[in-house]
Amino acid sequence: MQVVNYTEFRKNLKSVLDKTIDNHEVVIVSRSNDNDVVLISLKQYNSWMETLFLLRSERNRSRLLESMANIEKGNIQAHDLIEE
Repeated sequence: MQVVNYTEFRKNLKSVLDKTIDNHEVVIVSRSNDNDVVLISLKQYNSWMETLFLLRSERNRSRLLESMANIEKGNIQAHDLIEE
C-alpha cells in the first residue's frame, strides 16, 4: 500500500495511476481534515465487488467455504468437459 499526499498525487498523477494498475497496488491519497481517498484499479474493484456479491448470501458463502475446505483436504473429483 502506498500513501501519497494530495500535492504529490497531482504532481505525479500518471506515475501513481500506472503503478496502481501495473502493481495492483492500493494507493491512499491523504488530504486535510481526514478526507483521504483510496485509489484502486477498476479490475481490482470489480474483483472485490464480485467477491462481496458471492459472499453476501449465507447459503452461497457456506457452500463456497465448504468447497474450499474439500479442495484443501483433497476431496475432489475430475470430470471431462461436455462440449456441445
